Amino acid sequence: MSDDWVSEDDDGILILVNLKPSAQRSGIFGTEPWRGRLSVRVSATPVDGAANSELIELLSDRLGVARSRISLHSGARSRRKTIRVEGLTASEARSSLGV
Repeated sequence: MSDDWVSEDDDGILILVNLKPSAQRSGIFGTEPWRGRLSVRVSATPVDGAANSELIELLSDRLGVARSRISLHSGARSRRKTIRVEGLTASEARSSLGV
């Protein structure tokens, strides 16, 4: 399994996500090696930022970090998103997310 979906920099990590909104159930569903992204589904619809908000909340819970340390770096209106998490290493993220 490829680890291209998470990378480190001086401030924390960047997580590449492929988001599926309006799903029956929210959760992290592994990685997509062909896309180099973490596969995440949320039950919220992609209206008024609801799906993005649920994504950040889900990652906050799973990573065990405050929501304020997670931000949407790019892809606000796309299924392909980049999420920045401050103060976390790539290995900690892999372990917390179980992938």
